[in-house]
Amino acid sequence: MEVDDGAELCFPQLLNTSCRKPTLPQSEAVFLHTLVFSISLLTVALNLLVIISVSHFRQLHTPTNILLLSLAVSDFLVALLLMPVEILRKTSCWFLGDLVCSLFVCVSYTIPSTSVGNMVLISLDRYVAICHPLHYTTRITERRVKLCVFLCWFCSVFYSSLFINDDLTQPGRYNSCYGECVVVIDHIAEAVDLALTFIVPVSLIVVLYMRVFVVAVSQARAMRSHITAVTLQRSVTLTAKKSELKAARTLGVLVVVFLICFCPYYCVSLAGGSLINTSSVNFVIYLCYFNSCLNPVIYTMFYPWFRKSVKVTVTLQILQPGSCEANIL
Repeated sequence: MEVDDGAELCFPQLLNTSCRKPTLPQSEAVFLHTLVFSISLLTVALNLLVIISVSHFRQLHTPTNILLLSLAVSDFLVALLLMPVEILRKTSCWFLGDLVCSLFVCVSYTIPSTSVGNMVLISLDRYVAICHPLHYTTRITERRVKLCVFLCWFCSVFYSSLFINDDLTQPGRYNSCYGECVVVIDHIAEAVDLALTFIVPVSLIVVLYMRVFVVAVSQARAMRSHITAVTLQRSVTLTAKKSELKAARTLGVLVVVFLICFCPYYCVSLAGGSLINTSSVNFVIYLCYFNSCLNPVIYTMFYPWFRKSVKVTVTLQILQPGSCEANIL
């Protein structure tokens, strides 16, 4: 009997302090591992293509694309770190130690909060481009956008480390046995996190895009009513406006998909995780992670430059001298 019990323990040599192995059926565990790792691999590949495209081709070095690059980096890290480690944490014993557990939890808070910050910056970029087009080139510069991206990442790292400071200073303090990775957040800290990383940013995103939508509709009507009687110079201006409106619609789709994927997780947090069963909590977590795979798919559907840059990259034309100067747009 003792042998059987030992076989069910994460650390059989620690009979009194070891956690028991998860009781998930082997067939179900294999299916979940295969599915998650496949999605993770696909997400890594797609976001790596975005990172290479925006970083390599000089023509793509625009403020908006720098924000997309930052979002792609966070999505890349979600697929590379969070997705595979999270499925291992849920379906098997934790053998990586308490410190790695604390660091993983810190990263799991940092990357999603960075993604939310990137979405706010993208919304601000489109707001200025559509609502204040004459001031866009002076207000939204590459240097300022790079600084905002840096501050976004820095603040996310600082906030996350501060948020779980107790667990970072005393790793494993909440573990009831060896072989688990658990971090407990008190209700006050959870409420503050919900407000800072969801309610305030999402409210700002919604308000900005509502304003963008109203202005975009009025501009589209103006272009349709004057398109038949314009000078050449006015035609060029209209073409530029049309391009900005198209970019706003594309990034609007990006924001809507982001909200669809992230809202269930924060709604569960708002309702109280203890009131929801484990399967539902796991589903909303992986739905957030799946958003990282959808973003490059949206680029493929709406951005011709991304499809062209992927073709150049996959065919290794990117290795040719001077390829960074290629005409991608």
